Amino acid sequence: MRKAWIMAVAASLVMTAFGNNEKSEQNAAPQTSKTVLVAYFSATGNTAKVAKSLTAATGATIFEIKPEKAYTSADLDWHNKQSRTTLEMNNEKARPAIANKVANMQQYQVIYLGFPIWWGKAPRIINTFLEQYNLKGKTIIPFCTSGGSGIEGAMKLIKASAPTANWKNGKLLNGNPSETELKSWAKTIK
Repeated sequence: MRKAWIMAVAASLVMTAFGNNEKSEQNAAPQTSKTVLVAYFSATGNTAKVAKSLTAATGATIFEIKPEKAYTSADLDWHNKQSRTTLEMNNEKARPAIANKVANMQQYQVIYLGFPIWWGKAPRIINTFLEQYNLKGKTIIPFCTSGGSGIEGAMKLIKASAPTANWKNGKLLNGNPSETELKSWAKTIK
């Protein structure tokens, strides 16, 4: 009888512990799974910082969009009308080559897509990234870093590169937001 009572108490404790774990998991960041990807392009490191924090906040897989030819300081000189980025941004058909690909893109259902704002738009490498995959039905949530422009100007152009995706409103995430702030933002996305 005593042995049965001890077993019942132990079972009750185990059930309580599992119940508490389930509640903790319910309060965790939304969309925490291996079906979420944070894909980002960062030329100077600002967007990379945000992408890494967002990955930690959501439990996603991270992927850096790497250009086949890295951007130099001279390439990024927006004052120079002949710099690489100026020429790319002035050419709507420019599609800079990407050095890497997402393995098993089909497994991801939600993609946080990060980039800096250049000339009020997403860098053309973002169009290259979007156009190389079948993103039909996938949820894409853009985020950006910027020295002055918002994300609104970028949205129309990048949506055209993946018109069958389920696009969510993008967000400007300057100042290296905390993991807590990013979790709160992720919870608002529907």
